[in-house]
Amino acid sequence: MAAVVIIPARFGSTRFPAKILAAETGMPLVQHVVEQARQCARVREVIVATDDARISAVLQPCGTRCIMTSPAHQSGTDRIAEATRLLGGDFDIIVNVQGDEPEIEPGIIDDLIDRLETCDDDMATAATPFPAGADVNDPNLVKVVIGLDGRAVYFSRSPIPFRRDPAFTDNATYYLHLGIYAYRRSFLLQFAGWSPTPCERTEKLEQLRALEHGRSIFVLKVNRATHGIDTPEQYAEFVHRYKGVVSC
Repeated sequence: MAAVVIIPARFGSTRFPAKILAAETGMPLVQHVVEQARQCARVREVIVATDDARISAVLQPCGTRCIMTSPAHQSGTDRIAEATRLLGGDFDIIVNVQGDEPEIEPGIIDDLIDRLETCDDDMATAATPFPAGADVNDPNLVKVVIGLDGRAVYFSRSPIPFRRDPAFTDNATYYLHLGIYAYRRSFLLQFAGWSPTPCERTEKLEQLRALEHGRSIFVLKVNRATHGIDTPEQYAEFVHRYKGVVSC
């Protein structure tokens, strides 16, 4: 099955304006994501979906294909759905990789694609046991409960499952959801056409729309979370890590 990575990229960002083009490493932030995705064995093409000509202009010298999409989209999923329609039917699996994940591991992308190639799930995502020191009560860190079959039961900004007896030695693990999604093309286009659902609107978590429609989301368990970039401070830490690796 043919797979494509589509990276939604918009210029605006409340906490870190124009972060997608920050280039203290000598390469725009989003291009780092492109380069990681290009290492995947199962990906035929990597595309950036944007609504801003400034992003397209900066990425053109890097040889990165950009698709211009509507500025009216409310989510990255809507943006990649439009890009998918513009691409036509050449791809069976679409992977949504966030444009601010410069250290995304190629193996995770390949494993999500492999899951959809071999099983009948509608979509797949990833999660990791809650990192030491991370606050499970932080609503910005999304939690997921995973069934015995490896599929998502529920996603929430609240700590789930609730630990009625915190001292119990066999409490279920808290899993941190990672914001990467692989979709079957037909399901992605169907999903984007559905109206937001009650739990989705309540939690402000788009993936709940699929669960509320009774569809399946496989959750790949990985060993660690990658570093997303939301603030200038996080970007400075990434630059430091990157320059340390390059200089070795």
